[in-house]
Amino acid sequence: MDETVEWLRSRPYYEGQVADSRTLPGREPSFADVDLEPRLASALAEDGIESLYEHQARAVEAVRDGGDVVLATRTASGKSLAYTVPAFERAMDHGGRTLYLAPQNALIADQEETLSALAHGLGFGSRVSVDQYTGRLSKSEKRDVRDRQPTVLLSNPDMLHYGLLPWAYKHWEWFFGSLETVVIDEVHGYRGVFGSHVALVMRRINRICERYGADPQFVCCSATIGNPVEHAARVTARPEDGFTLVDEDTSARGPRHWLLWNPPEYTGEQADRQSGRRKSSHTETKRLFCDLVQEGYQTLVFTRARQTAERYATDSAKELRRRGDHDVANRVEAYQASLTNERRREIERGLHSGDVAGVWSTNALELGVDVGGLDAVILDGYPGTRMSAFQQAGRAGRGTDDALVVMVGGEDQLDQYLMANPDDLFEGDPERAMVDPENGELLPAHVASAADENWLRPEDASHFGDSFESVVEALEADGTLERMDTSRGPRWTYDGPGSAQHSMSLRTIDDREVDLMDARNDDTIASLSFADALRDAHPGAIYHHQGQTYEVDELDLDKDVARLRPTWADYYTRVLTDKDVTVDEDLRSRPLDAREDTEIRFADITVTERITGFERRDGSTGETLGAETVDLPETDLRTRAFYYTVPADVEREMRAIGGEQGFNGGIHAAEHGSISLMPLDLLCDRADIGGVSTPLHPHTGQSTVFVYDGYPGGVGLTRESYRDADRLLARTARLIAACDCADGCPACVQSPHCGNANEPLSKPEAVTLLNALAGTDEPVPVATDRSGDT
Repeated sequence: MDETVEWLRSRPYYEGQVADSRTLPGREPSFADVDLEPRLASALAEDGIESLYEHQARAVEAVRDGGDVVLATRTASGKSLAYTVPAFERAMDHGGRTLYLAPQNALIADQEETLSALAHGLGFGSRVSVDQYTGRLSKSEKRDVRDRQPTVLLSNPDMLHYGLLPWAYKHWEWFFGSLETVVIDEVHGYRGVFGSHVALVMRRINRICERYGADPQFVCCSATIGNPVEHAARVTARPEDGFTLVDEDTSARGPRHWLLWNPPEYTGEQADRQSGRRKSSHTETKRLFCDLVQEGYQTLVFTRARQTAERYATDSAKELRRRGDHDVANRVEAYQASLTNERRREIERGLHSGDVAGVWSTNALELGVDVGGLDAVILDGYPGTRMSAFQQAGRAGRGTDDALVVMVGGEDQLDQYLMANPDDLFEGDPERAMVDPENGELLPAHVASAADENWLRPEDASHFGDSFESVVEALEADGTLERMDTSRGPRWTYDGPGSAQHSMSLRTIDDREVDLMDARNDDTIASLSFADALRDAHPGAIYHHQGQTYEVDELDLDKDVARLRPTWADYYTRVLTDKDVTVDEDLRSRPLDAREDTEIRFADITVTERITGFERRDGSTGETLGAETVDLPETDLRTRAFYYTVPADVEREMRAIGGEQGFNGGIHAAEHGSISLMPLDLLCDRADIGGVSTPLHPHTGQSTVFVYDGYPGGVGLTRESYRDADRLLARTARLIAACDCADGCPACVQSPHCGNANEPLSKPEAVTLLNALAGTDEPVPVATDRSGDT
């Protein structure tokens, strides 16, 4: 593999792109003896499994001992055997049942195939039967599954919410009453709004099992995250001290050769116009991909957008044909979640067999679907978290053979921060996953759903927390619940319209949706939440869908419909907004470590946002082509935030550098930089977080910087960042000071989500502020005169 790395350095397009190169050593496997039921041992041996890895054995024994388990090891380390062995043993011994939950149907289909084959190998009379129960089944197929009463049922949280729990008393009592094991695969994926919803669904399943006399164990499988036990406990509502953590991977692994590949900066006229800009990561990735597959390396590219995967798979095939390699070109595929199930399975089989030479994929292939081992993985841009980066990299490697991983840097802050600070990628602490099952925006709908599944009683506070009583009172007052006084105390049943479960999506908080309709035929092409529709489907907006570009003609909020027409526009649109923050309640505060006279505070806030207009920007250069105003309603977001004020002496120093505009640009740049680096510690995306910086806020009477959760009620992101704010501010100072652009660029302080068109922003004042708050001494960039001279 060293020869391959040197060969890449010799390619005609190489201009010093390798920012870091290192080899992570391989590892020999370690096995342990485990007593297995003879038929199960024989069936596993038929599949080539003679012994279990030590981590598999530890997990199996922990489940056998009756405790909950978190297994947090890398991709392809054999986590599935840790729950398969006890699940099959319990089914064979006494018909004990297992519920397996995964976030994607592709993973469920893969597991069903594997587990069904193993169950078949047990022979007649084993009592092990495997079925999946997902939305892809017809009504008759679902009825057949219920009639078969499988001992291992594979499903997803959405079907559990919509299709199992609502019918627990009628169709599924046989299942919940004998449920012994709940497997939550990819538990790290249950975070943010979706994870908070799933955590509340788990509380509902615990409650139903309790009614039917069952008390299942939980087996949670996770990638490496910073808080596996805490996260599993919050998702499952089980005590942390009841979990056994198995996180030492003892499977075989070959050496992985990592390259951090930073695209060159623009030169010449482009550099003058776009200081700090770099060439496209997609183009660099395509060059690497084509070279590697042409040399015979089976290669998988991970990229973030579906349209990017489709476009560059096509472009890569064209480039390979241009080079005359038609055979390899015909073996290049794109893989993403909107493909049919059969098409995805076809690509997976092709990767496993070697018939597919290379794939451009979204993170849909990051999960545990079996595609065999690959020679090389390319990350087209940092995927947002170290966890995802190493999960995706884990797809590379055949047994103990060498494998290549290349991470191609994008323009934004996290990519460029890690290109400059690679030790933070390879040696930093894993990110923490956040959920908030106490979210006041989500809890009422789940309490109502629980009442629809089985009457509520005061003791259910043990499942839903301290606010259960007040939530029930509110639901009773608005007619959603009906109270009945019995000899055993009060009971509440659901009395609202329709189905409580079907009125709530697990994927969102905002139930109001706007349909996007093609004005040519009134076909609905997509739906957006109300807030997203205001941002993305306002009149004049450019909207991309399935390779087609549309312009929005009309947004009718009385009918919640937007009408769009196809367009050949080569520009994109970005909204302009005004935001106000009201501090509803300060929840806690503490002094900063380096500045005891300045507090960091955590609070309930309301963000009032008004979309005032939008810009049209050139699709190639990003230059502003024009702007228009729009008249749209304001929205309120009740959420949680951390915030801090600017000390008076620091404000004077900042104003001395750049005056009013420089000061305003400094607090704005500090806000942007902090938001961009929060995903270094937390499993989230920059778009999950918002911010407001103001030179005078009525609550504090001072200049104030707010950073808030971008979801109603909050999902725990700013709660965690409040605790670790000192390190966040220090990192942000380093990020901004280290960037060599003149006025701020996408690699340091510009944000694609800024509602003020990234104006004003100023680096020197931002570093001055952050140094003072964090106790750092990063070099302050030279101020740029507003006339353009330094």
